[in-house]
Amino acid sequence: MQAVVQHRYGGSEQLSLAEVADPAAGPGEVLVEVRAAGVDRGTWHLMTGLPLVMRLGFGFRGPKVPVPGRDVSGVVVAVGPDVTSYAAGEEVIGTADGSFAELAVVPVKRLARKPSSVTHEEAAVLPVSGLTALQAIRKAGVSAGQQVLVIGASGGVGSYAVQLAVAAGATVTGVAGGAKADLVRDLGAERVLDHTRQEIEQDGRYDVIIDIAGRRPLPLLRRALAPEGTLVVVGGEGGDRWLGGFQRQLALPLRSVFTRQRLLGLLSKESSADLAELARLVDAGDVRPTLDRTFTLDEAAKAVDHVADGHARGKVAVVPTTQES
Repeated sequence: MQAVVQHRYGGSEQLSLAEVADPAAGPGEVLVEVRAAGVDRGTWHLMTGLPLVMRLGFGFRGPKVPVPGRDVSGVVVAVGPDVTSYAAGEEVIGTADGSFAELAVVPVKRLARKPSSVTHEEAAVLPVSGLTALQAIRKAGVSAGQQVLVIGASGGVGSYAVQLAVAAGATVTGVAGGAKADLVRDLGAERVLDHTRQEIEQDGRYDVIIDIAGRRPLPLLRRALAPEGTLVVVGGEGGDRWLGGFQRQLALPLRSVFTRQRLLGLLSKESSADLAELARLVDAGDVRPTLDRTFTLDEAAKAVDHVADGHARGKVAVVPTTQES
C-alpha cells in the first residue's frame, strides 16, 4: 500500500510517500481502508519529537511508528479473529497508529461507527480533537447558564469545545485571531476576543475557562475566573524544548490546594464510548466537524505545515492520493 513514512524527527521534509507492506488486523483489531485521515497540532508534535519529554513514550531517537497520523475515517476491510462487533463493509471512525496510509489497523477499543450525516473527510477530523473537547467540557462540569471562555476557539479542539459548551446551554466567549472570528461566532459563541488586539477580561466573570494550548500564565487566568470557577488546561505550547508548555499543567495541583477555584489539567483518553457519543451528537446536529480543507497523501507535508503555521480554520484532512483534494 501507499503510506507516508518518517524515520527521524524533524520538519515536514522528513515525510515522504512510499510503498510499504499491508498491515493485518490482530486480536481486538480491525483493518480499515482509509478514506480520510485528520491532521491536528499533535501530528506536528509527533513529527518533530517536541517537546522532548514526549519521546519517552513515542521513541527517543525516532518515532516508534514510522507512519504518522492518528485520526481515521474509513471502511472495515477485515476483522481480527476475536472481533464480533464489527464486520467488513461498515463505515467507522477511530484512532490508528498510522493513518496517513491507504490501510490502517484500529483497536476496537478506539473505534466507533461513523456518523451517517457527514462525509469521510468531515468524520476524519472528529476523533482526537472531538474526544479532547468532550472530555474537557465534561471535566469542567459545564452546565446551562454558565459563562464559559474558550481560549483557542478556532482550532481543532477549540472549535468542538465551543459547540459542546453551547449545546450544554452555556454562554460562550471565544478567543481567536480576528480573521477567524466569523468561524467562532458561526459555531455558537456569543462574543469573540481577538487575541492579536485584546487580552481576556480579568474581572472574574467566567464560571469555566477551557485553555487549549495556551501560553497565558496561571495568575492571569485565575483573575479571569470566578471565585469558585473551574479552569481546565488542555495541552500546552511555547516553553522550552524539554516540557514545552506543559509546566503549567504540573503547577496546577499545588495551586489548587490554596484556592476555592478548581484548577485542572487534562490528558484525554481515546475511548470507543466517547467516540460513539461524538457520532451521536454530530448526527443530532449539536456538533459539526470543522473541516478547513483536504490534501492528498503526497501533500501530507503541506497539510502538517498548514496546521502548524496557524492557517487552519478548525482542522484539515488527508485523503488517499487517488482521491480528489
